[in-house]
Formats: sequence, C-alpha cells, structure tokens
Amino acid sequence: MAFSFRFLAVVWLAATCWAQALPKVTINYATRTGTTWPLYIAMEAGYFSKYGLDANIVFAVHPAGIAMLVSGQAAMTNYPLEQAMIAASRDGSLEIIGSPYRKSLFALMAAKQFASVRDLKGKRVGVSQIGDAPYNYAVALLGKFGLTPRDVEWMPIGTDVNGRAAALVSGRVDATMITAPVYFRLEAEGYKSLANTSDYDDLYAPTVYLFKKSLVAANPKLPELLIKALTEAIKRFYEDKPFALKAYVKYTAEDPADVERVYDRYAKTNTFERVPYVTAAAVQYMIDHPVDEQTGAQLKKFDFHTVIENTLVDRLVREGFFEKLFGPGIKAEEERKAKEAFR
Repeated sequence: MAFSFRFLAVVWLAATCWAQALPKVTINYATRTGTTWPLYIAMEAGYFSKYGLDANIVFAVHPAGIAMLVSGQAAMTNYPLEQAMIAASRDGSLEIIGSPYRKSLFALMAAKQFASVRDLKGKRVGVSQIGDAPYNYAVALLGKFGLTPRDVEWMPIGTDVNGRAAALVSGRVDATMITAPVYFRLEAEGYKSLANTSDYDDLYAPTVYLFKKSLVAANPKLPELLIKALTEAIKRFYEDKPFALKAYVKYTAEDPADVERVYDRYAKTNTFERVPYVTAAAVQYMIDHPVDEQTGAQLKKFDFHTVIENTLVDRLVREGFFEKLFGPGIKAEEERKAKEAFR
C-alpha cells in the first residue's frame, strides 16, 4: 500500500511538473478582423495546450508585430504577406512558414457624397501606417480605377480598423480601408463601399505565419506545433459555426449578427486554408506590386527562397497530418496546393 501511494505520488508530481513546464509562447496579431479567427478558436478550444504550448495572443498593429518578433517578445505573428516579405527581405533574419488565409472582405469605404473611386482624386485616404496592409490594398483598388498613390492625400491614423472607421465618421478622412464586419455598420449609416478586395481574383491579400529564424533554429518543433494547433482551429471553424461565432465575439465584442455574415462568406469561399502552403502566385504578386519604387527594387533583388519555407507543410502532408485531421477527401487539395506552392 505504501509503495503504491509513493508511486502514485511520484506520477502525480511528474505530471504536475510537466504541466507547469509548458513552454510559454506569445503570438502577435496585427488586426482585430477575421484574419485572426483561428487564433481565437485555438485559444478557446485549448488547441495550443493540446500540443504542449502555453500560448498567449497579443494585439499590436504594424510595425509593432515585427518589432515583437525581432526583440523576442513574440514567437510568431500572423501577418499580411506583403509586409512579411518586406520585413524578411531587409536582412534575411525572419522566416515565412505557412499561409492560412486567402483574403479579407476589405472595402474602400468613403463618405456619403462619393459615388466612385475616381471621385477620391485629391481627397484624404486614411491608413494605419504608410506601407501597411490597408495602404497596400487601397493602392491596389485605386489602380483598378486609374488612380496612382500620388493622386490622393494619405492620412496615417496610427491604429487599427476601428480607429480608421472613427476617422471616417468624424470627417478626418474622406475614405479608408475597412474590414468586415465593421464596414457593415458604416454601410447601414449611409457610407459608401466603393470597391472591395474580394471582388478581384487578381488581387492577392493572404496572411502568413512569420517567425524569427534564430528562434526556429533553437526550437525547431515550434512552428510545427503552432501550425498543427491552428489547423485544428481552422477545422473547428468549418465544422462548428456556433463555437466559431462565440470565440470571435469574445475577443472583438462585434455584433453577433454581423459576425455571422462574415462567417457565412468565409465558409462559402473557403477563406481559411486547410493545407497552408505559401503560393508562388501570391509571392510574385507582391514583387510585381510594391508599395513604392525603393521597396520594389528591394523585393526584386532578394532571393525569397531563403526566407519562405514550404517544406514543413510538405512533411505534414507526407506524414498524413492533414488527411488524419480532415479525412481522405483532402488529398486532392493537398496535390493542387503543392503544385501552386512557392518553390
């Protein structure tokens, strides 16, 4: 009896110490939009702890997310591809591993008197920062209507989508890029949606998982564990709508009815990638559509094979991770996405 008691005590102590020893991981997210949905689900469903990680998610807009990686304050950030490529091309110290998200419902919203994107010539367009994702998407949409970045006055707001929306409502700017579901409320108030990134198949706007190379070298299993946890969250997104809605509302306090509209659109278009390869077409688009000439020269001369890593996803495919998670029907998607991957 005494032996059994001592044995059980040792087992209990070992289990307790192991639980207490879960490595702490901070993950940055740069926007409070649908982009971050799998992070919310992974936190609420316990998928990070399932893979042995004590994870915490921290909001900070660009360029703070990059600074958190470089300083070691964050292990990973969920970032727009173009910003990740620009940051990674500066000194090669960052690494892009996986792309879980295709494109936001991102509208160029304008004050009520504007009827067309062309009407914004000479007007004030709000962004969080020059060169951030809203800026890049705005430039792309302006170009669809024959306008260049020099045709408008850029107004850095220094905050996220809610701050940009407030700047539009207050009249500080004439137009700005707003994600769903925030722009739903603006439309209800009479503001105009002049263009939306989701309407253009040739406008790429994916997000990627971005790491610091030295951290990955010291913790080679970390990207795998994070991607597995977040892929499980994506599976939960598609299979459990009530849970997905509850998780999103908890972290954003958005109107549940608006969030449901976003969910339905995302689910219908398979916005979240089950097999998260970084695609060659998206990488080339960013190189061909730089935010300015200097950045364009930087991107064109840099060898992105040194910072974009698809071999981890390749290995997960070979090991059957996605097939076990999603079922044998995922094999066709694996084959298609592997052919589209950046090599």
